[in-house]
Amino acid sequence: MKLFPRTYSGEADKKSMASLAQAFSASHLHTIDLPYRLSSWGLDEPENIRLWETGNGVLMGWAALQAPFWTIDYACHPEAASELFVEMLAWADSLAEEIVETPDGHPAWYVNVFASQTEHIRVLEEAGFTDQGDMGEDSWSKVLMQRSAQEPIRQFPVPQGFTLRPLAGVGEAAAYVALHQETFETKNMTVAWRSRTLQHPAYTPDLDIVIAAPDGRLGAFCIGWLMRGVSGDLIGQIEPLGCHPDFRRYALGRLALAEVLHRMQALGVSSILVETDIYRNTALALYESLGFQVIQDVRVFRKNYGGRA
Repeated sequence: MKLFPRTYSGEADKKSMASLAQAFSASHLHTIDLPYRLSSWGLDEPENIRLWETGNGVLMGWAALQAPFWTIDYACHPEAASELFVEMLAWADSLAEEIVETPDGHPAWYVNVFASQTEHIRVLEEAGFTDQGDMGEDSWSKVLMQRSAQEPIRQFPVPQGFTLRPLAGVGEAAAYVALHQETFETKNMTVAWRSRTLQHPAYTPDLDIVIAAPDGRLGAFCIGWLMRGVSGDLIGQIEPLGCHPDFRRYALGRLALAEVLHRMQALGVSSILVETDIYRNTALALYESLGFQVIQDVRVFRKNYGGRA
């Protein structure tokens, strides 16, 4: 199949990119949460995104260098995946080397694949990417977890003086960003990025939960995303979830997560997904305590650029 690559040309492309990944969700790690990821500042530069189409303009695949995540995101139509994944990786590989000294560049980039995607793994290894699952103290692998929304969800009391509620719109975006940055110890989250998520058509305000402390500071957050599956059922995903270090003794992250799960249940969601790193034992235990089970092992591959490690 002859495909034609082109550069990203506007917001309409992002809708098509998300639709392609969601239509073949079993083959892609990021589907339901794409409104969040595609709103990132990493895609402000059109050259960081490449789309592949048929001669009739049908989108068959895309790849993007996501600077905030240090990750190459992608989606392929199954009919083109065997050849297109090779071409996508070659494009991303070349661009990563070219921009290594720019603000969007990194000394290393990562690609996530399901452990069952043996052909993708072969292509990654041939392209010089290394599996991070057996790197001693620096080992890194992930899992995709799922729970039925029909199963009972535990109730947790809100600590005295704290307030659980939805985010108060764009006016509270800066406060959320400050919380996000403190929680994950990174400046990657920005007000512009967060504001774009609030304006996305797939955004559900009632699933954007924060917990405010007695002094007014935001202490925890949990955002839920929704998607119609191919069979018409409503599926949810958690991304992101976090709690400020000052308030972790109150288990606010668990409280925020449980609230979003309850709200998804009320909306008629059939199942809920979440992705987490294996090494984050606290997060993994939290999700398991609320009924999530591993459905896919995710392998993380890394390649260094610019001669830098």
